[in-house]
Amino acid sequence: MEEIRRAAAAYYKHLPENNKELAKNTFDAMDKNGDRKISGREYVDYLNEKKATDFTHQSIFSALDKDGNGSLDFDEAIVLYYIMQSGRAIICQSCKTFLAGTYFSCSECFFNDSVSSYEFCCECYGDKKFTHNDGHIFCDNYTLLCQSRSATQAAPIQVINFRN
Repeated sequence: MEEIRRAAAAYYKHLPENNKELAKNTFDAMDKNGDRKISGREYVDYLNEKKATDFTHQSIFSALDKDGNGSLDFDEAIVLYYIMQSGRAIICQSCKTFLAGTYFSCSECFFNDSVSSYEFCCECYGDKKFTHNDGHIFCDNYTLLCQSRSATQAAPIQVINFRN
């Protein structure tokens, strides 16, 4: 989770001022009672209201709560903002925990526009605590990223002739 925290801090640091203001406004909107911290109830209520239910999983809130005090301060909420903007709210499909580090995805589902790319934490993948199509190949998230880049670079470039 520390890598995601560092990425979120760097992301926020380089945001344009209007986006930083949007992040602050989002925090204020979540903090219904104005105590400068977001309780678990405020967190879930806000995300349900915004129809962002993918983020309401308890393991995400727990991972965001770095100091374990049961609420999110602004710095912890910036990590949520980053996760929401980047689409990084990935949950293990077996044990249902937030995947903050390395995880495995089905490469065939990923590249074939499946509804899910079937992500699993290292423990569930290693211990085969899941069911999925036999014969499908799983890759860790870094390898999948490299494969995506290779596939993009290998794709033919289409030239469109506008003269005809």
